[in-house]
Amino acid sequence: MLRKTVLALAFAAALVVAAPVAAQRASLADRVAALEQQAAGNQVNVDLLNQVTQLRSEVQALRSQVEELQQQNQQLLQSSKAQYLDLDGRINRLEGGAVVPPSDAPTVPATTPAAPSASAKDRPPAVYGDKGAIAKNADERAAYDAAFNALKSGDYVQSSRLFQSFVETYPDGAYAPNALYWLGESYYVTQNYQLAQLQFQALLDRFPTHDKAPGAMLKVGLSQLGQKQVQAAERTLAEVSAKYPGTDAARTASDRLNAIQLNRLR
Repeated sequence: MLRKTVLALAFAAALVVAAPVAAQRASLADRVAALEQQAAGNQVNVDLLNQVTQLRSEVQALRSQVEELQQQNQQLLQSSKAQYLDLDGRINRLEGGAVVPPSDAPTVPATTPAAPSASAKDRPPAVYGDKGAIAKNADERAAYDAAFNALKSGDYVQSSRLFQSFVETYPDGAYAPNALYWLGESYYVTQNYQLAQLQFQALLDRFPTHDKAPGAMLKVGLSQLGQKQVQAAERTLAEVSAKYPGTDAARTASDRLNAIQLNRLR
């Protein structure tokens, strides 16, 4: 009997000891599971951080590419402006043979073209009369140079203002035809075709024998084309070829006229 009692007590004691051990095992398993979940969460955060870092690097690289492209575009614009003015100056020199004076004006030799500048070309005006009196008018030349320098620098808003002021101040000046032409160019380059056409037409109306007249008539046609006045542009371009045959303006007009006709056939 005593033996049974002792065994029962021993068994009960074993149960008492085993219960905390089982509880400890369960608690440890829960902690391990929680740590694994936390580790998994930390890994996700690390992955997200890596992705964010990579995206930031890509954005920075794209920004650098955009800045580089903007710089290249700016350089191309400046180069195009210089080439445009240089080409126009060369055409003017090629067209600048002896100027046919009006019937009531004395015949004088054509003036010598001015030395070209680094970024654009201009030439002294072909005029009739006392060149000494013209040379004395330093204010007129200074005003013209200021406007032309603005044009060469690509500041077309300023050049249009200065050339407009010039033609208003010196409507019959020696440089008035040139000023009208470059005023038209200032508007034409900025695609203000209506105002450009007015200046080129004014040059043709007031100075029909000037050496810039062929180029002015060409630009009238191109300004009309810019305004989608295709039929009027065709008539003007054809008139350039007929009135100024053999000039660069006539050849350019013919090329544009052919392009219009080919485009119509497509």
